[in-house]
Parts: sequence; structure tokens; C-alpha cells
Amino acid sequence: MCGINGKLSWKNPPTRSLIDRMNGRVVHRGPDAAGIYLNGPIGLGHRRLSVIDLRNKANQPLSDSSGKFQIVFNGEIYNFKSLRQELEQSGAIFTTDSDTSVILESYKKWGTKCLEKFNGMFAFALWDDQRQSLFLARDRLGEKPLYYRLLDDGVIFASEIKSLREDPDTADYLNLNAVNQFFSLGYILSSESILEGVEKLRPANYLLVQKDKRPQVACYWNLANYFNKKNQNINENEAIKEFSNLLSDSIKLRMTSDVPLGAFLSGGIDSSTIVSIMGQIRPPKKNLTFSISFKEKSFDEGYLASKVSKLLEAPHHVECYSNTTRDELSKISYFSDEPFADTSIIPMYQLGRLAKRYTTVCLSGDGADENLAGYETYTADKICYLTRFLPAWGIRSVGGLLAKLLPVSFKKVSNDYMFRKFFEGYSSDIFEAHCSWRSIFSDEEKKNLLLPDFYHQMSQNKLLNEFSKFKDDVQGCNYLDQALYADIKTWLVDDILVKIDRSTMAHGLEARTPFLDHRLVEFCASLPIDLKMKRFSKKYLLRASQKKRLPDFILSQKKRGFNAPVSHWFRAKGGEIFEELVNGKNDIVDSILNKNYLKYLYKEHKNKHQDNGLKLFSIIMFYMWNENFKVSLK
Repeated sequence: MCGINGKLSWKNPPTRSLIDRMNGRVVHRGPDAAGIYLNGPIGLGHRRLSVIDLRNKANQPLSDSSGKFQIVFNGEIYNFKSLRQELEQSGAIFTTDSDTSVILESYKKWGTKCLEKFNGMFAFALWDDQRQSLFLARDRLGEKPLYYRLLDDGVIFASEIKSLREDPDTADYLNLNAVNQFFSLGYILSSESILEGVEKLRPANYLLVQKDKRPQVACYWNLANYFNKKNQNINENEAIKEFSNLLSDSIKLRMTSDVPLGAFLSGGIDSSTIVSIMGQIRPPKKNLTFSISFKEKSFDEGYLASKVSKLLEAPHHVECYSNTTRDELSKISYFSDEPFADTSIIPMYQLGRLAKRYTTVCLSGDGADENLAGYETYTADKICYLTRFLPAWGIRSVGGLLAKLLPVSFKKVSNDYMFRKFFEGYSSDIFEAHCSWRSIFSDEEKKNLLLPDFYHQMSQNKLLNEFSKFKDDVQGCNYLDQALYADIKTWLVDDILVKIDRSTMAHGLEARTPFLDHRLVEFCASLPIDLKMKRFSKKYLLRASQKKRLPDFILSQKKRGFNAPVSHWFRAKGGEIFEELVNGKNDIVDSILNKNYLKYLYKEHKNKHQDNGLKLFSIIMFYMWNENFKVSLK
């Protein structure tokens, strides 16, 4: 796992000083080594976290044996050993034992089609000196980030935006569409970045930049094809067997490492399954596991994780986390790179720091919920579907009256919070309802949150339009499959995977996600929906596949999530940060946010009239992000 960056320009070639500064902004991603390659119009920079082939000769930028091809690479190619054998039979010469060398030789043999050969998580830039072309690529699911900005005669790119800002030609102007997305969702979609003119290379895409040619962006993998071509002939036993084999092989591949490797363990079915299978591949005592606990009982997973680790004979390390500080939130916002307001990034950041003391690589259970319908929102979707014959306005009205009778509890995913959220977003259009349940501020609430002048500068298109294009990709599928596909293309890529990458790489730790092996994702996409959610049993196939491996107290657990108790904190010490925001001076905050409405939200929360924890957290994280990066309005 590493940090990459570079610049290609025939008119204004990059300098060593620029690439060195870009490298300096991502030292946390690669604390073990640094390298720079300069040759005419191209400059490549790399910060290395050594995981495979720890020798200095495997440092990057890396050249092939001819010296005509150079690469900087962030990630892992898990099937590199089998690819290497295939390439050696064709006469390929390898300069290292690393997976990076395999990418170089694969490109030389198959060109851009080499991407179809890779099983892994990756973002890389490969310079072809013969063709005078730069090949940028990102993995299928978007596990590794890659930002870029097109130039008149080239491109500048990096793992993180903070590196791009070292180039004086990168404008520090706020992207209004991205701000709109952030306050709606708590994150920014792949269609935008927080800086105007800076783009994200989308998952499963590559960018080819050649001299005197228009830059070419292309998609090399389409998940919608697997949703649209259902395997209706497969029976349950066949599905369980195939799923189990794919998952076991995925975990085995992801255990390849030349450095210590462990796993995150919450005690839930996803992480427990991974640690259980790890224990079948190698002695359980080698599988160090890690978790974070909280003093707030409804948020605490420490006891359960410890119980499961003992059952699986895996050594366990747990750390109790009581409260966050201003300094800590500031660091998290810095490493997030863009405004980000998923509260689970707080314990995830702590978990990354804990694990790094003992390991360099950790397996994570993320991705199972999106593949196999594990979230409570899918239950809400089904209820919405079964009651769609009822008038939506009537349901919302009755629900609103009942919600007023429920006391606000501030518990983790509390019944009162879910009840209110369900009825606020209830609609006879199930996809619209699904999208609303993931929102923080509704379109109507943003009118109060944002100052009128700024609100009217933003795109007036509803955020639903961003999601609807994904529904269109799988138009003929079941409504739950439509929701799953949209979540994979948005929530998974731009929230879950951003959180994992930024919070682990902040500490120089590599996280690997077995449930996101593309073969497993394709298989799950092709399954009938009843094998994912049977009646109201979520992640049915995963539970069925683990009946002989895990006890019932793990298999029968409800989805718990990994949220932080910010609603409690904002009634205590966290309120000081909010007071600072409301009463202090900040050019961006003062130009965008309606401080009277902020005071209203805080007062309502403090008096426990409404749980505004997520709203307050998103406001504070936007404020913290701007304090770190000092962007401007155009």
C-alpha cells in the first residue's frame, strides 16, 4: 500500500521539487521509502509501504528490464503469482519478486486489457516511453483512490488531493455540487471532488493520455451485466457451496504477505467469518485480531469481539475509546482529504492506530452488506414495497404523529431514530425512499442550512438524479437488487471504502477486503434476491454458508454497524467545538452556513427534542476540513 503522484506535460515539464513536495504530502501512506522518476515531460513520485518483496530493489518508481516502462502503484494484485507463471512462459523477464513487476509485464503483453487479468485493489500510473503515453487505472470496486486534473497538454494525478494542491496551477476553488452532495450524504460521490477542476478516476475505469491525442477514459468492467443476467437455475445448496469456495479462496489470496497480517474483529458475522476461515488456512494463534470498545453500552462491541476471538483461538487486542477531541477530529478531517461525515471513521481511525502497533496488514469484513443485503435500509425497502398500495401522504402523517410520542434516546441505531427516519422518507417510489434513508439533510432542510445566496449558486438538480442513473442500469431487476447496485456504486465506493482507506493509511496500515473479490461480487450480483434476503432474513446466503463453522449467537446477530456515539458527545464536550464554529470567524463557513439555523439544531439536540447528531457532525467536519485546507469560493 502506497501513495502515488505525478505530472505529464510537454509544455511545462514537472520539476523534481514539485514531485518531491507531492510525495511529502502522502508520507503517511508510504512511510518505508520514497522515489522519483523524471524523464522529459513525465514525472512520477512514490511513497512506499513495503508489503510484498521488501528489498530496496522493489522500491518505486519501478522500471522493467528494458527501462522503457515505468510504474508507480498503490495496492495489491492478489493473483500475481499465477500471472507471473503465465508471463514467464511467454518469455517475460522480471526485475523483482513483487506484484508491481507483474503489472509492468502484463501491460507489455496485453496492453490496457491487462486490467481484466488482475484480481486486486489498485491505482497505478504506467509510463510507456515508446508510445509517449501515460496509463492511469483504478480497481473494479474503487478500493484505492486516484484523483486527477487534465491539463492542456497532459495530466496531473495523485492518491490524495492534498498532493495535487502542491502544483500552483491547481485552483483552490470549492466545487458547489460537491458541497451539495456532502450535506445531503455526508460524503462526496465519484462524479465530483471537493475542488473545482479535480476529478476522481471512477472505479473500473482507466485514463490514457498520449501526446497530440485527446485523453481517453474507458470502463473495463460492468457490474450491471451480472445483475441483469440472473442465474435462475442455481439451487440453494449449489449457491452455498460456490459462495463458500469463492470466499475461502478470496481470503487465502489476501493472506499473501511478507509482513505481519491480522484482522479487524467486531464479533459480527462478517468479520467472524473471515477470522474463522483464516484459522483454517494457518494456525489461529497467528491471526491477531483488533477491535474498539465504547463506554456507551449500545455502541460497545468489545465484549462480543473478545468472546468470538476466544472461540476462534485468535489473540485479541481491544482498546476502549471514551470521547473524541478537537485535535483528533482535525487530524481525521485532514487524512480524509475531502469533507467526510460518517461517524464510524472515528473508531476506524483508532482501530487503524491500534492494529499498526502489531501488524502492517489487516483483513476487513466490509462489503458483505452491499453484496448480500445486510443493512436495515433493505428491510425498510421491503416494508415500503409491501405497503405501496397505501397513500404515502397518509403513512407519513400517521408516522409523524407517532414519532412525536417517542422519547429521543441517542442510542446506536435506536428504534426511535429509525422510526422517525423511515416515516420521513416513506414514499410509494421505493427507490426514492431508499435514497432518502441514507440522507443527512433533505433538500428542504438544506434551504435552512445554507445561506440563500450560496444555496441558489448550487445545482438545483435533486440528488436523486445522481442515483437514478444507477437504477436505470439495472431497470429490469428486483427493487432490492436496484438498491444494492446503487449502494455498491455510491455508498460503498464513496463512503465505506474511503473511510477504510483514509483511516488505515493515516497510520501506514494496509486493509484488505475479501468480500470485494470481483469474482465473489459478480457471483452475488447474479443470484436471485431470495438468496440474499429471504423474507426478512438479511445476508441469508452468508448465514447459511457458516452454519457448520460459527455458533448461533454469531449467526443470529442483528446488524450493529460501527458508529461513534457523537449524539452523546455533542451534549457534553463536543458542544465546545460547535460553539467555536458558531461564534468564531471563518470565511467559508460564514459565506455558506446559516448560523441561526445551526444554533437551532444544536439547541434542539441539547434539549433532547431531536437527535441531530449526524447533522451536527457533518457541519463540524466540514468546518474542520476547511480549517485544514483553506479553500476559497470562486
